[in-house]
Amino acid sequence: MTTTDQPMDGRSLVEAAARQLLDPQARDLAASVQWWELDGLPGPWPVAVLGQGPPLLLLHGFDSSCLEFRRLAPLLAPHHRLLIPDLYGFGFCPRPQAASYGPRAVLHHLDRLLEARSHHGESQEPIGVIGASMGGSVAVELARQQPSRVHRLLLLAPAGLSGRPMPLPPGLDALGVWFLSRPGVRRGLCRSAFAHPETSVGPAELEIASLHLASPGWAMALARFARSGGFAGCGDPLPPQPLQVLWGQHDRILRPAQKRAAVALLGDRIQEVDNCGHLPHLDQPELVARTWLKA
Repeated sequence: MTTTDQPMDGRSLVEAAARQLLDPQARDLAASVQWWELDGLPGPWPVAVLGQGPPLLLLHGFDSSCLEFRRLAPLLAPHHRLLIPDLYGFGFCPRPQAASYGPRAVLHHLDRLLEARSHHGESQEPIGVIGASMGGSVAVELARQQPSRVHRLLLLAPAGLSGRPMPLPPGLDALGVWFLSRPGVRRGLCRSAFAHPETSVGPAELEIASLHLASPGWAMALARFARSGGFAGCGDPLPPQPLQVLWGQHDRILRPAQKRAAVALLGDRIQEVDNCGHLPHLDQPELVARTWLKA
């Protein structure tokens, strides 16, 4: 993707992505992004809106964006009205310098987004939620806090259900963000997320994985999120809504201890997926769509 030499805000980046991204499904998803005003939050805020049917909220993982759902969205859009936001402090969101960044802010943003549906002609009926990686913990917290608004969950390799928050002290948080910004590191993380990187990861995937780093305030917000400790220990107690989990057998992002803790917590709610890494919605989008639609 080519850009000018001038810094671009999140909205300009999304608009350019809709024209220029290598991946055609990502271009289409970027083109569906709307910019919503949310009560009490200086915006506007990006949310991809597409499809027809009962409402379904898709929540991406850590240091990612709504474009993560580029392969799953076309499979669900014929059956659901999809709302795919960038989580607060991530993706192409605005990042006010004076704001706080952490789990509480992420959930407050989603609360405001769900309330804003009526202002955008969207249904107010209870919503289904699919959360990937860190988005799985966000989904669980949202469902537990707002049981009348969320009716069902599907978690994809959820991160943060066990353990406890581990805040990074000042200095180390900035160093971690600098490390994540290195092209070689991002390439390695992207390859590690797929079951078969030699055939699944090319220039299009690497472009999408790094595009949002150009959003103003990316490093500041990510460092503050790391300083908060992020999402951890979110699974206990589990929310009362029906819940399913898909977990790739070739997940190289989450450690074996994390998977063992998840199995102990979730039991037979977990379905292991062959030929799948940390991103079932990218490695096996058809299976993810079937799992949601058949329930």
